[in-house]
Amino acid sequence: MKTEARQTAIYAAGLRKAFGEKAVLDGIDLDVQRGTVFALLGPNGAGKTTMVRILSTLIPADAGEARIAGRDLVQDPDGVRRAIGVTGQYSAVDGLLTGRENLVLMADLHRLGKAPGRRAADELLERLDLADAANRTAATYSGGMRRRLDIAMTLIGNPRIIFLDEPTTGLDPRSRRTMWEIIRGLVRGGVTIFLTTQYLEEADHLADRIAVLDGGRLVAEGTADELKRLVPGGHVRLRFDGPAELDAAARTLGAVTRDDAALTLQVPGDGSVRSLRALLGRLEDASIEVGELSVHTPGLDDVFLALTGRPENAAVAR
Repeated sequence: MKTEARQTAIYAAGLRKAFGEKAVLDGIDLDVQRGTVFALLGPNGAGKTTMVRILSTLIPADAGEARIAGRDLVQDPDGVRRAIGVTGQYSAVDGLLTGRENLVLMADLHRLGKAPGRRAADELLERLDLADAANRTAATYSGGMRRRLDIAMTLIGNPRIIFLDEPTTGLDPRSRRTMWEIIRGLVRGGVTIFLTTQYLEEADHLADRIAVLDGGRLVAEGTADELKRLVPGGHVRLRFDGPAELDAAARTLGAVTRDDAALTLQVPGDGSVRSLRALLGRLEDASIEVGELSVHTPGLDDVFLALTGRPENAAVAR
């Protein structure tokens, strides 16, 4: 059995969950390190939301074990809840209350005390650029403002682990980028983020590690670059200063795609340091000078299609 590492924030082994005869999660292992962003992707019905609900104590697993912030999910659910924050896909703010009143209400629920709670509310309003709108009802907020207020409400209890379920769904590109900066800032402060998203670009930009869930199982896990190297289509593009060098390189490398007009060769490769070193070594041994080199790897959408056989826009399980 896998041993929990000292710096592990979220640990799970053999998690299983079925609804009726349908197995939604079928033996899931996780090891999410502290102070990182872990992104979970999966097509519709893959079990992603079920995973989040189990890890955040909303529903029990049928089998397996999990520890969140060092606390056992079954034996110490209250301890888990004290350590985490959860921001769901749909905003939990009360539109009839002002931004400050929403935060003060959360502070009271966390029993922070009157003065500390109001001080924490004001600090978060300032931190998430909501101070100017603090006394407006949340119903008047834009989608991006409501999402930032939602995050602030999650942060009021100072959680060290945050589950973000599709935090940028429905936001415009500028608001989405703002949310990315908020997430990066939280991680710089030592917070662990467990992220689900329907935007593969988002996982590519934010996640330290990405897991793909399909049919109740993790079918792949790694960094974005590691996952991209799992599927074919990667190549190295070499540009040469003249046709003589191009001809010599084509003869040396063999199976390549050639563009005489652009003086380029496209060589299949996974983009790893080892393969690049080998490629350049062959050219150097033949005394062939390369003008420019660029590495092209498949995107996460290609990875997703290859691993699940489903379109990119179904990337997140509901």
